[in-house]
Order: sequence, then C-alpha cells, then structure tokens
Amino acid sequence: MRRNGPIVSCLAVLALTYAHVAAAADLTPADIGVTSATIQALVHGVGHSVVQVVVSGYRPGGGGDGIVVARSRTIGSGVAIADGGYVVTNAHVVSGAQRIELVLPDVDGDTTPVGRATGRTTRASLIGLAPELDLALLKADVNLPPVPLAKDGVRQGELVFAFGSPDGLRNSVSMGIVSSVSRQVDPGNAVAYIQTDSAINPGNSGGPLVNAEGELVGLNTFIESRSGGSEGLGFALPVSVLGLAYPQLRDFGHIHRGFLGMSLQTVTRGIRDGLQLPDESGLIVSDVAANGPAAAVGIGTGDVIRAMDGHRIDQLSFEQMYRYWYGLPPGARVEISVWRDGETRTVSLQTVLAPHDCQRPSTLDDLDDQLVEPLSLFGQPLEGGETGVLVTARIAGPTMGDVDLQSGDVIKAVNRRPVTTLASLKDSIAAVERGHTAVLQVERNGSLTYVEFER
Repeated sequence: MRRNGPIVSCLAVLALTYAHVAAAADLTPADIGVTSATIQALVHGVGHSVVQVVVSGYRPGGGGDGIVVARSRTIGSGVAIADGGYVVTNAHVVSGAQRIELVLPDVDGDTTPVGRATGRTTRASLIGLAPELDLALLKADVNLPPVPLAKDGVRQGELVFAFGSPDGLRNSVSMGIVSSVSRQVDPGNAVAYIQTDSAINPGNSGGPLVNAEGELVGLNTFIESRSGGSEGLGFALPVSVLGLAYPQLRDFGHIHRGFLGMSLQTVTRGIRDGLQLPDESGLIVSDVAANGPAAAVGIGTGDVIRAMDGHRIDQLSFEQMYRYWYGLPPGARVEISVWRDGETRTVSLQTVLAPHDCQRPSTLDDLDDQLVEPLSLFGQPLEGGETGVLVTARIAGPTMGDVDLQSGDVIKAVNRRPVTTLASLKDSIAAVERGHTAVLQVERNGSLTYVEFER
C-alpha cells in the first residue's frame, strides 16, 4: 500500500505552482487556497451529495432475427441537484432501465464500515429524460444535500475535481484542470462540453465535476479513448445546460423548449469549400421541418445563419448560443440573419413548442407485465379488435434458441387454446407440464405456421 507522503508532496508542489502563478497575477497563495486540508474538506463535503446509480433492465443484445434484447446491469453515477431527492445523471446510464437503485454515500463520507461494502440503497424513479443532451433526472425518497451550481462557469486551466464510481469503485474522486471551456466534439451537434484531464472512466458518467469552491460546473458525460480508460480526454455537460434543463425535466419530463424548425451544423472547412461558401463564419442549415417556423419564412437547406437578434454567430459564447437553441420558450420571437447566394436578409421567426419523442418516463416497472419468460420474449396484445400477442422483442440467453420465434410474430393459440391477451398466453404456457410439448400457432409475414417447444 502506498503511503500518503508522495501524494501530500505532490499537493505541496501543486500549491507552490499555483502560488507562483498567483504571484504573477498579483495574487497571494491564500487567494488560491490550494492545500491538502482544503481539498480534503471539499471532497468530504461534495461526497455527501454523490450517489452510485445501479440500473438493471434490458439493452440491445445483437444477433438473431429481428429485435433482440439482453438482460443487463450497469453502474453509473449521479449527483443531488435540488432538495427533495432530485438527482441528475446521464441518459445513457439509465437506458433500458427496468429498476433503478441509488447507492447512497456513507455517513462518514470516505469511510465504508466493515461488513457493509455495498452501502445503503434506495429505489429511484426516472421522471425526466433529454436524450439530445444525454441527461436524465431521477427522484428518490431520500434527503441529500444538493451541490450548489456555479454561476460563473469555468476558465481554462481552472482546478476541477471529478466524482463518481469509475469501474464500479464508488466514492472516488480525481483532480485535474479544465483543458477547454467549450469543446464542440461533433460539428453536427450544437452542444459544447467542458474538456478536462481529470481521470474519468466508465462508471463516472453522471457524476459531478466541481471547482475548487465545491460548486457544480459540469456533469461527467463521456471520454475519448483508444484503450477504453482515461487518457486525459474527459468531457462534461456544462452547468449552464443543467441549470436550464433541470426545471423543464422536473415539470414536464422532457425539454420543454421553443422550436425554430431547422437543424444547424458548424461550417467546417470541407463544407465551406465543397459548397463554395464565403469565409465569414456562421451555421449552415442542414434540415428544415415541414410547416415549421423556418420553412414559413423561406429558410431552406444550405442557407447560412449569420446572426441572431443582431449578435454575430462567431461572437456568441456557447452559453448564449445554447439559450437561443434550447433556452427559448415557445412563442418567443427571434430575428435571424440569413445568407444565400451572396445575399443576406433578416427574417423574424416565432418559436413553437418543440416536438419530443417521449412523454414523462417511469421506471418501466410495467415491462414485467410484458415479459413471457418461458418463451424468452416481450409481447403486447394486438389492437383494433384483432386477437393474439405480438412478439415485440426476444431476450438473448441460453433458452432463446429453444423457441423458433421472431420479433414481429403474432402468437394466435397455444395447444389450440386461443390467445387473446398477454394473461391468456401466460396462463396457456403455465398449463403445459414440464417435459411436455406446447404447440404455438403463429402468424408470420401474413401466413400461419406452427412452432413447437418443450417446457
């Protein structure tokens, strides 16, 4: 076991380094306050707000015909963002969740009592989801102190700490600096992230990134890595996004925002050269929604957006751009400068309520009702007066190959007993004694066929 001496020495060197930088900026070391004691106090305080998120459910399993899912158990992280048991994490952490549990921080912070390695747990509900931001809001019947949100964002070179459960090792923390305050990883995605060299690994997703004041500056979201582990390229969703998204997820279950009716991309050098666009910066319109606000004023694909409300695009910070793109309420009016074929014009758009793919989500406990375990499938009854159960997905596993069923099949009968509901299908299967054969009448691609399997 390595002693604490080298670690304290490293912190001392870091403190001296910061003191040197501070002196150059007419500051004193006390102004920076980087000491082992202050770091320990910060970690102890923030640690009471960080949870491990344990998700069990089903994810795409691959292989076979049609839709195949597999049982899964994933571990991520989360942080209390408000009183009342509200916890934020990443959407990919809770993807396919059937059951969500939070492993709560230990009372003593960095100490796990002998004989209780797993920690205290509580169930959580998924009440808000924003896949476009990779953000999810959970709620649990627990009282956790929320981490205060930083009001001033971050600066390049600022000291930050990443909390979470890397590789399932809960209550972990790493230290680094902000490599970039606004890194747009995907030119086709309007979201820009905080880049940090703090060690972030699988399991850190959804955990907080905090500054030296113990304030939340971002939510650890993903890494760029060739090895699968931390290589100093971690990315966190900025607190400005969290601050705008949280109340919407809490109140509506999704991002309740204004919609301009168009998709924008950064004009890369390749796009500029290929489409023979001018050198001036802007955002190119890659898609326009039919009958949306943009289409109504004549904006089309290939147009370049130069300014919004008189502010040039290349002079907007990410936070300002985000407010235009995700923070505008329905009914807001925006003046947009549009370039096309050498001419620039200004149009006025009024936002409408943005469409969304999901209503307020739940913990998906109703998935149990759709499970037909002996047949390794999920099913749902047909609508419109038709009888039978539609196979919506197969469950990957050792028993999957025992039954020749595919997603899209409709089970009409079991041993000549008509199947009208999921309950009747389960009852008919349960009535078959073990070691005996059940014969399913199945409609597949418009034709009836028989499928047999042995209980």
